[in-house]
Parts: sequence; C-alpha cells; structure tokens
Amino acid sequence: MRLPPLAATVTAFVLAGGVSAIAGRTAVAVVEEVSVEQVSAALARQGHDWARVQADGLQVILEGAAPTEAMRFRAISAAGGMVDASRVIDNMHVVEAETPPPPDFAIEILRNDSGVSLIGLIPAATDRAALIEMMEDAADGLPVSDLLDVSDHPVPDAWPAALRYAGRALRTLPHSKLSVRPGRVRIEAISDSPEAQRRLESELARLKPDTVRLALRISAPRPVITPFTARFVIDENSARFDACSADTETALRRITEAAAEAGAEGEIDCTLGLGVPSGQWGEAVSRGIAALAELGAGSITFSDADVSLVAAQGTDAGAFDRVAGRLENDLPDFFALEAVLPEAPEARPEGAPEFTATLSQEDGLRLSGRLPDQLANTTVGNFARARFGGEGLDMATRVTGGLPGDWSMRVLTGLEALSLLSEGRLSVGADRVALSGLTGRKTAEADIARLMADKLGQGASFDIDVSYREELDPIAGLPSPEECLRQIAFVTADTKITFDAGSASITAEARPVVDDIAEIVRRCPELEIEVAGYTDSQGRDEMNLELSQERADAVVEALRRARVPVAGFTPVGYGEADPIADNDTSAGREANRRIEFRLSGAQAAESEAGEDEAGEDETAEEDAERVEAETLDIDAPQAMDRPATGPRARPSDDDDDE
Repeated sequence: MRLPPLAATVTAFVLAGGVSAIAGRTAVAVVEEVSVEQVSAALARQGHDWARVQADGLQVILEGAAPTEAMRFRAISAAGGMVDASRVIDNMHVVEAETPPPPDFAIEILRNDSGVSLIGLIPAATDRAALIEMMEDAADGLPVSDLLDVSDHPVPDAWPAALRYAGRALRTLPHSKLSVRPGRVRIEAISDSPEAQRRLESELARLKPDTVRLALRISAPRPVITPFTARFVIDENSARFDACSADTETALRRITEAAAEAGAEGEIDCTLGLGVPSGQWGEAVSRGIAALAELGAGSITFSDADVSLVAAQGTDAGAFDRVAGRLENDLPDFFALEAVLPEAPEARPEGAPEFTATLSQEDGLRLSGRLPDQLANTTVGNFARARFGGEGLDMATRVTGGLPGDWSMRVLTGLEALSLLSEGRLSVGADRVALSGLTGRKTAEADIARLMADKLGQGASFDIDVSYREELDPIAGLPSPEECLRQIAFVTADTKITFDAGSASITAEARPVVDDIAEIVRRCPELEIEVAGYTDSQGRDEMNLELSQERADAVVEALRRARVPVAGFTPVGYGEADPIADNDTSAGREANRRIEFRLSGAQAAESEAGEDEAGEDETAEEDAERVEAETLDIDAPQAMDRPATGPRARPSDDDDDE
C-alpha cells in the first residue's frame, strides 16, 4: 500500500532527524574520547599523574589534588594546549602545605675579658632589647655583640626559663661558654682554683630552676702540692688514704688500683696536682702500697721523694726486713726509703707527758698539759691566738722538764692542723700525735697528713680521724634565697624604713636598718630581690606612684652605697596599689605606707614550687610574709610584670604621702 505524499514526507524527515541525532551523539562521544585521551597524554608527559580527566560533552574537566598552586596552573596550561582553553573546567584543589617543624632555637653565649658574644637563632617574638640588656647587666656593662638571627615560629615553652637562667649564671662566670636551648643549658667555664670551682658548681646548681636541665663542666687549674704527698694506712679498722696525690690520670689509676687490691673500699679521693718530684710517682706509690699490704698493717708515707714505711707493732722482724729490702730495691731512682719497725711499747709510767687541745664552737680553744719552758709556753699561746683568736682561749698549760726535744714542734704542728677543723681534739704524747674532729673542708684530712709528714718527719707516728660535714662547709652552707629574705624580715620586724615627710630621703633613724639589710645581702650571693614601694590612698594617683618609685630607688641606692652587690635588685613603685590595711584609718594608712623586699624572677618561682611541694598549711604569720614576685618575660615583645607568690619582708615608713 502506498503512503500518502504528506505521510511519506513526514516519515522521511523523522528518519533523517533520528539518523542526525545518532550521528551527533556518536560525534560527541568520539570528541569526548579523543579529548580525554589527548589531554591525559599531555598531562602524563609533563608529570601530572595526580590529575584525572573527565569529559562532559565538549567540556574537559580536570580533577585531583595538585601538590602546589604552580603545579595546578601547569596542568591547566597543558590541557589548554590540547583543546580550546574555554572548554577546560578546573575542579582541582591544592594540597595544604604541611607546617614545617620549628627550627632548633639555640644561643651560644661566649664571654671573656673583652665582652660577650651572642650567636644563634631565636624566636621572632623574643624581646631582643630585653635580652641584650640582661646580658649587659650580667656582664657588668661589658659590650655585647649581637650576632643573632630570628625565625617566626612559636616560642618553645621552656625557652624563657633557659634564657633567664643563662643570664643569672653569666654573672658568676667571667670566662665561659653557655649553650642555651629550650629547657637546657650547657655551661663550660674555667675557675681560678679548685675552691672556686666548688663554689661555682654549688651556686649554679642552687640557682637552676626545675624546668631547666643543666650540663656543667667547670675546670680548675691543678693545684701546686708542696710537698707532694701520699699516705696509706692499714689498721684493724680499714685500709685507707690519709692523703693522696697524683700527677697524671695514669698515675691516679695505678695508685687507686693498688689501694683497692690492698683492701681500700669505696670511692678514693686522690688529688691531681702539680709539683711531683718524679715522673715515676705512680709506680713508686703503687709499689709502696703493695709492700704495706704484704706486711698486713702499718703506714707508708710519701713526701716528695722521701718514703717512710712504718710497720705495726708486733710485726715479725724477718718478714719486715724482707718486705722493706724488696721495696728499697723496687722503688724508682731518686726515691729514698726509711723503714721503721716499732719496738713493743713499755708500760706507760705514771705522769707520762701529754699536751691536749680541745676546739669547740661553744667554748673556743682550751689548752692543757706540759710545755718544756716559758718561751715555748709564750710561743704556743701567741700561735693559738693568731690561729684561733684570743676570745675564748683557755690556757691551762704548765712548764715542766724532761720532755722530748721535738715536743714544741709537735705541739705547734698539731695546733696548726687543728686550725683546719671546725671542732676537734689534739693529743700530743711521748710516742705519737693524734688528731680527731669535724671539718667543712673536703681536703682537710689530706692537708693535715701532708702537714704532719712535712713538719714531723717521715718516721713520725700520727693518727688522723677527721670527718667532713657539709653543714660546716662555708660554700655548701650558703643560705638559700628564702633564708636570706627571712633574715631581712627579722631585722625589719620592729624597725621600719622611714622617710622624710613627702620625700624619698631615708631618715637618720632608719640608717641602722639599711646597714643590717646590707650585712645580710653580703652573705647571700646572686640574690634576686624586688624592692617594692607603696603609699596610702591620700593624694593623686600619679604623685603616689612617682613617690613610691623614688623611695624604692632610694633604698637600692642606699644599699649600693653600703658596698653590697645589688645587680639583682629591682626597685618598683606601686603607689597606692595592693593595700594591706584600711586606708580610712590612720593606723591603716601607716601600714600601707611601706617598703617590701621580695624574691623575684626564677628564685621566686623556685620558692613557690617548693612551697607547693611541701603542701603544709601556713600560719597567719607565714601568710603575711607571702608576696607577689616579678618575673621577666623574654618571650614577649614587651616585658610585663606578673604577680607570683613568694616570701617577702615588709619594713614600712610611717609618714604621710599627701
């Protein structure tokens, strides 16, 4: 059947449209596929494997995480080189850059006679001006060379504490190198003497806050030992050194090994020093100790090249001769041996001569016993006064004949040795000298042994029983900052620091109080104190603030004129702030007009931490002695005062502030 002409025409158009639609879709699909392939290939050639390509009709869509903004732009450019740039759709994102780790903040502080150099990297937020000012103050005004770089990263938590501690430590170290890192300080320094080395180590350890780790290496020149002495004793109680000296580490090791083999126990204190008579000192002393160990008891003393071997009473004569002969042949050249085998003691007759000296902190020095003549009696008395002071000296000696010829020398030597003790007892008898007691000097026993060996001779018999007590050590026994402040509080409890009315001039009546405070500060090295001035509420705020500052300045200046170290003192005026009493009453206003002494800086923080650890309830009186302490913030562009709790002493003035 034939279709009508109109129907045929419509059918032809429909068929043509369908064919065209199919052809168009096929063409778009081909274009999409070709575009994706070409763009993907171009991206791959340029190393953009992270990019994904999709097509939506004639549009090319780029997706993926670009490592950087520059890589993202290059991927778009690569796609635009293959297809029309208007067809490229950017759906990519850039990976957020990870925050780089903070740099290793560190400062090397080098100090010598010409000044201080600061080298290293610090946070940008550090108050550089405050840091330089702190170093200049610590170096007593010497020039400070600023060779520091900065980095804009957060300030580490323990960075300010380490800087503050380094500033305090630098004050006591004229020749030193300090390496400062967050929470860590390493100090390398040179001291003038072993005593100065001990003092520095004790002081630096005391000043260190708990938040800072300290590595300390302080060297001291070796002492010159005269005479160069070693004395080893074996008795029924122990084997031990009364004195020990060595010239090298090798000699020290050889001597201590020989002592350990002879029965010495525990840590052996042997001093490395200068003045050795022979380079074979270590060999000689070790051979001597081995010979004494073979005898089993007695003593051997080396004083320079003179060697004295004293056997114990009752030692077999044959064994003694054999050991002494072998030692005499084994000792290196230049060493001379004196060997003594004591005879059995006879019964001590009644009235045997004896001299005794007793030293105590309460009763002073008491002398009793026999002296050969009046000249010796006068000499001993004068020597005792020179060594111990005349106050508290009790002379109960008597002149008698029949004493040994070296009696006076033994007495004077014993008294000189006794002067090295804080308390003790000296006994001089017909056959030996004995000394016992307590001392605050770690080297006292060795010094006494060296003294007696030098003055009494190698064959002399003497016993030393000396114990070290840290509480008697003038260095280890330095008062803590809290103790110093309590002493200031004690002397100012009843007498106030007063000023002329309306001025900053300290009255004559208050001068003794200032002198007492100065005496306390002299015994408290490196004390950090805020001298705080307060007024009552009468008068204008600005005038009160200015007056309180002037009065705090006046107190610090008065202490400076008293020749005390005030480098760690900070005068601060607070005006009428922080009243402690009612300003509406005369008594209250008088109480509010005051000068307070406070621990400041790290010492205040350490005091607060110690109180927290103690956890004890404070009485009302103790609570009245707590204060706010000023700390210096080096990690901020401007140093701010922040209150903290710590001990304080509050003398006050009693005039009006109108």
